[in-house]
Amino acid sequence: MKATILNIGDELLIGQVVNTNASTMAKMLTEAGMEVVRTLVVGDNRDEIWNAVDEGMKTSDAVLVTGGLGPTKDDITKKLLCEYFGSELVESAVALDNVKRIFAARGYELTPVNRAQALVPRCCEVLNNDLGTAPCMWFERDGQVLVSLPGVPFEMDWLMRNRVIPKLQEHFRTGRIVTKNILVQGIGESFLSDLIEPWELSLPKNVKLAYLPVAGMVKLRLTERINPESPGSPDNPDIPGIPGVLPGLYVLAGKYIVGEDCETLAELVHKTLTEQGKTLATAESCTGGTIASRLTALPGASAYFRGGVVAYSNEVKECALGVKHETLTAHGAVSEETVREMAEGVRQRLGADYAIATTGIAGPGGGTPEKPVGTVWVAVSTPKRTVAQLMHYGDRRQQTIDRTANQAYAMLVKELGIRN
Repeated sequence: MKATILNIGDELLIGQVVNTNASTMAKMLTEAGMEVVRTLVVGDNRDEIWNAVDEGMKTSDAVLVTGGLGPTKDDITKKLLCEYFGSELVESAVALDNVKRIFAARGYELTPVNRAQALVPRCCEVLNNDLGTAPCMWFERDGQVLVSLPGVPFEMDWLMRNRVIPKLQEHFRTGRIVTKNILVQGIGESFLSDLIEPWELSLPKNVKLAYLPVAGMVKLRLTERINPESPGSPDNPDIPGIPGVLPGLYVLAGKYIVGEDCETLAELVHKTLTEQGKTLATAESCTGGTIASRLTALPGASAYFRGGVVAYSNEVKECALGVKHETLTAHGAVSEETVREMAEGVRQRLGADYAIATTGIAGPGGGTPEKPVGTVWVAVSTPKRTVAQLMHYGDRRQQTIDRTANQAYAMLVKELGIRN
């Protein structure tokens, strides 16, 4: 099944709002066994919306539209779709009951403007939106489907998961998509590609490989399409699927693989510390709290994260982390000696099993001939030892911060014994 995603809104077109709906919808559709052939963004302009809808219907089995369904005058999607499918607007009892329920729960009076949200094209089927008043509408024509969803991300997400995807799978009898993420660190994308080329060329047709480089790491995504109407992995053991091809990857690149089945190294650290019941503390200078922030953004981080110190100044490194004044005087803030004492100090003072520390020159200023911009030291302290590593990341500040964070996670992962 081929699908087109159409996102509507001037705010998306001009970059005022980041279009997260497109990526969320594409991921859901792909995982459900559907092929996304294009994503379109248009403003609140009738002709542009009409042309985009028409193009999608001419080239795809399904078109999924978000936006333009609210009570204001610039929300024109519903009326346009009514015209496109040659229908008329009628009040839907299902949609009206939903609007009344939501307004009653919030203690609001139902106004004529908001009651109008229950008007839908007669030819559509309303898929109830439990989280909002804008209806989700399902249209069918000559075997094709168009689904119009509200643009509010959490409403769209809920509707896709609970209403739209199951109905699309039933309508088109799609197969399954199985994916596996392999996190690789310590080797660049081009070098990794050369290293695993023999394995990549030997992959069966039902398994696809994608390289997804991120700051300081590469995520390999294996995708296996399982078609219910034809034999294949895992139904046919003669056709290897992901489990069958994975060992060959480890033979060639095993020393660079740090983990599986996570989107990011932060998620891998989060998952492993939770499973092992170990605790972590952080001491950050050049990363400014990034390492801690990405971990605490994940639900359940309180089970293992003891706390963190952002120690930009030498005074804070001394008083909060216990870095010796003599160390800073002799070696400077950006040094192996300092980063080791930062990691050991925060681990001991916060009572953690493990600790991460970073210190460096993120730039764009502050560098010297001996320590140019992009010079970074990262340390991990464990109950048995402290390890430190020097990195050089160049003069792009955010890239240096991102790569340093991933380097720290990867070093911790190795100390936790996930991959050796």
